[in-house]
Amino acid sequence: MTDFQIDVAIDAPPEVVWTLMRDVEHWPEWTPSVTTVRLLDRAPLAVGSRALIRQPKLAPARWRVTELDERGRVFTWESRAPGLRVIGRHRVEAFGAGSRATLSLRFTGLLGGLFGRMLGGLNDRYLAMEANGLKQRSELLAARGKEESAARIGL
Repeated sequence: MTDFQIDVAIDAPPEVVWTLMRDVEHWPEWTPSVTTVRLLDRAPLAVGSRALIRQPKLAPARWRVTELDERGRVFTWESRAPGLRVIGRHRVEAFGAGSRATLSLRFTGLLGGLFGRMLGGLNDRYLAMEANGLKQRSELLAARGKEESAARIGL
């Protein structure tokens, strides 16, 4: 078993971050680590939903949502291949005046350790890209929301 994880503090409310995080088909708009995400089932994302993800330097992968908790703002999905299971977990929680997002990958199965080590540097870079992109997009949307609210009340 091989694990990768990144935490990022975001100056935006958890609901803004969560909305972006669970809208997986739009990830390519804010992270270069994902080329396309296509839901194979109807939106919105739910337990059992399947998605086809294409990423640079990786083979296309099918992922299936195994956990989704709206109140806890967390979803987990997994991708399988012979001898390999990859589990991705995405969580948003309140942190100070903003949020903290936690993104993680776990490689398990007979080949999990091998693939985890082979892809270690790439996984670290992709998780960092995703965390940074999520932070930037969330903070931009939060700032726009504040500006629109101020304009509505005449500030």
